[in-house]
Amino acid sequence: MKRTTIGLVLAAAMTLTLAACGSDSGSNEDKPTANAGGNESATIKIGLNYELSGAVATYGQASVDGIVMAVDEINANGGINGKQVELVRYDNKSEPAEATTLATKLMTQDNVIAIIGPATSGSFKATIPVADKNKVPVVSGSATADDVTVDSSGVKEYAFRTCFNDSFQGVTMANFAANSLDAKTAFVFKDNSSDYAKGLAENFTATFTAGGGSIVAEEAYVAGDKDFNAVLTRAKGMDFDVLYLPGYYEEAGLIIKAARDLGITAPVLGADGFDSPDLLNLGGAAALNEVYFTNHYSSLDQDPKVVKFIEEFTAKYGEEPNAFHALGYDTAMFVADAIGRASDLTGEAVKAALAETKDFPAVTGTLSVDENHNPVKAIVVIGLKDGVQATSEKI
Repeated sequence: MKRTTIGLVLAAAMTLTLAACGSDSGSNEDKPTANAGGNESATIKIGLNYELSGAVATYGQASVDGIVMAVDEINANGGINGKQVELVRYDNKSEPAEATTLATKLMTQDNVIAIIGPATSGSFKATIPVADKNKVPVVSGSATADDVTVDSSGVKEYAFRTCFNDSFQGVTMANFAANSLDAKTAFVFKDNSSDYAKGLAENFTATFTAGGGSIVAEEAYVAGDKDFNAVLTRAKGMDFDVLYLPGYYEEAGLIIKAARDLGITAPVLGADGFDSPDLLNLGGAAALNEVYFTNHYSSLDQDPKVVKFIEEFTAKYGEEPNAFHALGYDTAMFVADAIGRASDLTGEAVKAALAETKDFPAVTGTLSVDENHNPVKAIVVIGLKDGVQATSEKI
């Protein structure tokens, strides 16, 4: 991989010949809609199946904000081939079983042509059998587990994503630790209840040790834990160059704060699960120095088109967009682009168009869909200073 230090992933605005009305406008009963069966209609329904409450609601809500912004732009510019876009959104409460139930409802009762979400790998994977059964594609902007789109049984025909996978994140951070931080030893502290965290840890460890590094210890916690002092006290007595902490912001913020309070000063490394304003709230500015994480997007990018996205998002929502906002925006545009290119308004046709996507100009970087329904795109390593993004490195 070729690495260049820049302000962020190269981003581009996209131009679509798209079409017309406000998002979430009208009731399902009031309007005839395009659906998985391809009926002629005035609107096109896209389902949103997201974590709007529960443990990881910050990811779901951020994604939906980005999606709504994209659909508002599409509608203001005419919609998709003259048809209005209607979002049908539900809250899966951060529960995989609920996500499955809602996917079934969206496909069989609401007759959506595609579903965006859920945000997390576990909940997204729970919806894939429903997608296969009903022949309606599901697309996530943030489900990063390696087996989301392909596993030992083959490619998941109706599952796609616009984010890179955990292997890429784990490998990237291991290389960053060795090459940019000159790390030779690492302590790994992972969320053992999360496929996401376990995949990151596995790939980080494999790459780091293959490059000559060593793992001094690997410890685990479970999502929802609050007290990490026992493990961190043991860690304090060890000699290591970096602490790799794959997991989500809820525990990561508390762990980083506890580690710094105990006097552990080694750089802390993580992944895109760190990207939440609550990381700063939980960890505190003083603790969030020498903290680095892999991500899809950084607000440091000075590309005029990315600056425009940031300005417009800030004007709409009153806050600066994070990676989940950008990924939500990109995913909505990606799905709309495929619908616009599909041979007809059926889930099967949209699936085929998604798989054929090449050089799609997204905010988080130009992407093409590979044979495993994963995007070929760049990655960024972000560094924090007092809890605020201070550096980024594109790989």
